[in-house]
Amino acid sequence: MDTPPRQLPLAGMAVTTTTVGETCEAARRAARALSGASTEAKNAALEATARLLGERGAEILEANAADLADERAAGLTEALRDRLTLSEERVAAMAGGVRAVAALPDPVGEELEHKVLDSGLDLRKVRVPLGVVGVVYEARPNVTIDCAALTIKSGNAIVLRGSSYAERSNGALAAIVREALGEAGLPQDAVLLLAGGGREDLAELATQDDSVDLLIPRGGQGLKATLRDAATVPVMYAAAGNCHVYVHSDADLEMARRIAFNAKVQRPGVCNAAETLLVDAAVAGDFLPDALADLRDAGVELVGDERARTSAGGVEMGAATEEDWGTEYLDLKLAVGVVDSLTDAVEHINRHGTRHSEAIVTRSEDASGRFAAGVDAAVVYTNASTRFTDGFEFGMGAEIGNSTQKLHARGPIGLRELTTYKYVVRGDGQVRE
Repeated sequence: MDTPPRQLPLAGMAVTTTTVGETCEAARRAARALSGASTEAKNAALEATARLLGERGAEILEANAADLADERAAGLTEALRDRLTLSEERVAAMAGGVRAVAALPDPVGEELEHKVLDSGLDLRKVRVPLGVVGVVYEARPNVTIDCAALTIKSGNAIVLRGSSYAERSNGALAAIVREALGEAGLPQDAVLLLAGGGREDLAELATQDDSVDLLIPRGGQGLKATLRDAATVPVMYAAAGNCHVYVHSDADLEMARRIAFNAKVQRPGVCNAAETLLVDAAVAGDFLPDALADLRDAGVELVGDERARTSAGGVEMGAATEEDWGTEYLDLKLAVGVVDSLTDAVEHINRHGTRHSEAIVTRSEDASGRFAAGVDAAVVYTNASTRFTDGFEFGMGAEIGNSTQKLHARGPIGLRELTTYKYVVRGDGQVRE
């Protein structure tokens, strides 16, 4: 049963009254129209979106400033406020991401397989849009634009359900995309925004079996648990990132120092930031004092096991609890552990990690190969920061999130991950005997 009507900021900042079910059905109608749109029309909508982001920058920043000043945002951590905050540079980066998506090949219609069967039937396997994609996300307004750009290019409609903290920012951004769709002659309801509500409307979105083809939640374990209990539509979890950096006994320690620092400090409030540093016992005494001093000086709170604290060289470090090893801090806090071997590191990561992104620093090709084969994660790095797990960095233009599961996509969710396929079969009168 539909929840009461909601007030939604849509194109031209008009206010439309609709229910969750009505919103999803409108998206379904738009998806049918968009699925057959030409690449030129979809790219025109994306180019118009990028242009309008530039032209409306002041309006976007004004809406964002109001979100930041709202009492609902008062209790956010600094890391979450950073996620929520927009700037001229970040708006320009959004526009750049939209143009990057426009420049990518259109996946719709791509032929994956072609053969003639013994019956004489001509069989082609081709990419097609999924239909309606729902995305639930927290305080990151740029996700509104990234998701909309990817679904438009892949021929899908999208229902966005952002955080109440970012309601004004998301409304301004969604209105821009809808205006751009109209300019290109495409259905504006291909991008629809639900105001951030409570668990009831989230559960309703997750049960729109007749209109939503895939739901992608971007958030922590609480969101994942809520949807696991409620969802009847297919769900692809772009969930928590409890990421690790492991310093192997054969690591270049200066390289390891730079990588560990970057993975934790460069932007701690995102899912590909490192939450745990593991160090081989053979190099802990040489590596940890300087590396931990760097992190401490950057404001990182450190907790560690007994051996890490013993090897810290006087750097203050609290005692890590069992809970620390499984926590995604999304903040300037890091758990540090000392392990006896690569095998122990892999076992620790597979026990506590979230299958997101894991890194080893080593000069050993054998160790690199064993780590990559043994760790169960969407992305495994050798001698690089976990911060590179990102659709833009991977050449996808943008991403809807990073899938931590194995079906039907894993890692950054880009254009191809937003498609399925159909078999198109042509005959000349065949009947089956």
